[in-house]
Amino acid sequence: MAKKAKLKLIPLGGLDEIGKNMTALEYGGEIIIVDCGMAFPDDDMPGVDLVINDISYLEKHAGQVKGIFLTHGHEDHIGGLPYFLKNVNVPVYGTRLTIGLVEHKLKEHNLLSKVKLNSVRAGMSVDAGKYFSIEFIRTNHSIADSAALAITTPLGVVLHMGDFKIDTTPIVGDVIDLARLGELGKKGVLAMLSDSTNVERPGYAMSERSVGEKFEEIFKGCNKRIIVATFASNVHRVQQIINAAAKNGRKVAVSGRSMENIVEISILLGYMKIPEGVLINLDQINRYNPNQVVIITTGSQGEPMSALTRMAFSDHRKVEITKDDLIIISATPIPGNEKSVSNVVNELFKIGAEVIYKSLSEVHVSGHACMEELKLILALVKPKYFIPVHGEHRHLVQHAALAHKMGVPEQNSFILSNGSVLEFDANGAKVNGNVQAGKILVDGLGVGDVGNIVLRDRKHLAQDGLIVVVVTLSSETGQIVAGPDIISRGFVYVREAEDLIIHVKDVARDAVERCHGNHFKDWASMKNGLKASISRYIYEQTNRSPMILPIIMEV
Repeated sequence: MAKKAKLKLIPLGGLDEIGKNMTALEYGGEIIIVDCGMAFPDDDMPGVDLVINDISYLEKHAGQVKGIFLTHGHEDHIGGLPYFLKNVNVPVYGTRLTIGLVEHKLKEHNLLSKVKLNSVRAGMSVDAGKYFSIEFIRTNHSIADSAALAITTPLGVVLHMGDFKIDTTPIVGDVIDLARLGELGKKGVLAMLSDSTNVERPGYAMSERSVGEKFEEIFKGCNKRIIVATFASNVHRVQQIINAAAKNGRKVAVSGRSMENIVEISILLGYMKIPEGVLINLDQINRYNPNQVVIITTGSQGEPMSALTRMAFSDHRKVEITKDDLIIISATPIPGNEKSVSNVVNELFKIGAEVIYKSLSEVHVSGHACMEELKLILALVKPKYFIPVHGEHRHLVQHAALAHKMGVPEQNSFILSNGSVLEFDANGAKVNGNVQAGKILVDGLGVGDVGNIVLRDRKHLAQDGLIVVVVTLSSETGQIVAGPDIISRGFVYVREAEDLIIHVKDVARDAVERCHGNHFKDWASMKNGLKASISRYIYEQTNRSPMILPIIMEV
């Protein structure tokens, strides 16, 4: 059976979007999974905390899943793990820092004792089932211990590059293992999946070390307190901020839960080295002069509850921004977050603080490969088939075009969608159908209980408000005993729109009386009639369409 089996490659997230990265490979009744990420909600998802992948297909085939293999520890690659592992409990493999971050995440969800976590070093291979062998290959990215995965299958090697860049002067560890990628290319790679995030950017991504040099330059002549906002997961960036602070005789405090957690884990695992006496508690910052302190904080994306946002809006319990502060935002806004970041920057300027962000200074470099790096990887690996991943649709299309320029035949590049099934066999490769894939919304403790209808109602309420109509009828005669009473929320302030509310009551009364003869005791018809009449009247009077919620009671 195995000789005739087809290799299936099924992306379940991360295509036509930034986030939710997840890919399944299936052969001979066995499945392995690469990454299990999450995404943050869009503006059209009010109240939603985060977005994870629909894993219905994997739940149906849970007994066939041999393991999850992680490329690195960013949330868009590991954030969905707790929700996945609650339903499909399989071994998880990753490098030391990645597994350290996963441990912390599973501990928060009370899953740590139930899941088998396996720490792997770059250069090691892991066998999964009978048909898969996964080799971890060192890469560079904006988090330490990132890896590409060379997955050996009966039909050939599938190379998943993960998120990567080519950094010739990395802060910690060695340069991406281009030699190993070249060896794989010489032996022959069946298919390569490659990061498309920066395909539109010409040239090379700048080295992370250049940011450290910029920090040292800024810190050297500064007499203000310095607050730096960056991604908590960017261990190299945090290390460089600490190095620059120590070099200039400053103490460092960290703010934000995720920042505190990652710094703690990184120190514990040896990925971050802090000179003795430099790190202080946030409670201790007022013991020092402003020019002796650096605060490293979360909030570089303008997240509403993040530490920097709370500081900007004077809502932080321990840090108050003043005109004697220099704030550095060391990150580029993720698409969709530009407005939030802009709002925070504006608030900081209103306070009188000095703000440095990317448009003013090179205080951030990308962790994703630009065009020349992508071309170099294509030239080294020479894949037979090419699948662009990790990007919006335009990124995928442009990356496929780039691969064509680098010698991959146009018909051998596949621009897939989440849920597409790409099948490989001895005769070639083709897209053959789809599996269920999509977004599952997490709201508080609820997973998947907020769907399109709930979101539509939330948006309706947010845009037009709510009117509740309460009517009490006699159970014997059907006549109105009390009401109609009108309650308005988010539509008009009742005391300032008394005439409108009086007329709405009249319309409601007429609608109930009209329905009385034909639909007495048919509550559904009566409610629909009540809703339609009030909705029509309000639209005529205000050109607005609030949600109408009729409540009919019997006595």
